[in-house]
Amino acid sequence: MAKAVQAPENHLDAEEAKWFAVYTKYKREKVIRTDLERQGIQAYLPIQKLTRVYASKRKVVEMPLISCYIFVKITKPEYLRVLQTEGVVTFVKIAKNLISIPEKEIEIMKQVVGEGIPVTAEPKGMHRGDEVEIIGGSLTGLKGTLVDNHGDKEVIIDLDNMGYSLRMTLDAKYLRKI
Repeated sequence: MAKAVQAPENHLDAEEAKWFAVYTKYKREKVIRTDLERQGIQAYLPIQKLTRVYASKRKVVEMPLISCYIFVKITKPEYLRVLQTEGVVTFVKIAKNLISIPEKEIEIMKQVVGEGIPVTAEPKGMHRGDEVEIIGGSLTGLKGTLVDNHGDKEVIIDLDNMGYSLRMTLDAKYLRKI
């Protein structure tokens, strides 16, 4: 008896624009964002400012939160234009499915990056700990997983549809166990 082959899931819509993750060539994220915006495509690149210390000086650099990723809000007719943009490798798919990213997860990234606290994005599945909620500051209400790392309190906020987590260090007084 032959197995029925299920067609991959595709969240692209002809009229409603949705967010998707795009994988880019290394260190081309900013150029690609500019190219996409020039084409009239809404693109978001989460950038954070980091201080780098060199032998004789300190320098503030702007680095993408997630290397080789950019986010686009598109409809089905714009899909091919994004793929044809120089430097774009492919759309990020989960098990061959083109899954859209909820607006809320993009907003969480914008909120976290806008805080100015150092954040690292990590592939999910590599953390343990209690579920917590941030109860102070402009990140109030965000929920995540608490990780104790060298005495500091680190919170991981999961962005489920992207397959990433955002890790940041916060004072324990701003955290509450759920």
